[in-house]
Amino acid sequence: MKKFTKTVENFTCTHCGAAVFGNGYTNHCPKCLWSKHVDENPGDRAAKCGGMMRPISIEPDGDRFVIIHRCEICGKTIRQHTSPDDDMDAIIELSKNNNFIFGK
Repeated sequence: MKKFTKTVENFTCTHCGAAVFGNGYTNHCPKCLWSKHVDENPGDRAAKCGGMMRPISIEPDGDRFVIIHRCEICGKTIRQHTSPDDDMDAIIELSKNNNFIFGK
């Protein structure tokens, strides 16, 4: 069973350099949507890999979206909900990898 650990952290995105202000649920850069493989279970910071998590696709989930990330080092794939702070242009660009039409 996965456990969630709320971890409030600010960070600089390793991919694009944006300053990211965490709220305890922040798990990716809202500018470029990249993440970092730091957790075994959400928020635990127990992963030894530390690889960059590329956003590879996005799926609609009700009135939100789920970003699918894949680790560039170990290949682990995880699903993460979008945040209201996420750059909509980045979400639209990522959606071009999918077979759904935005807004439908």
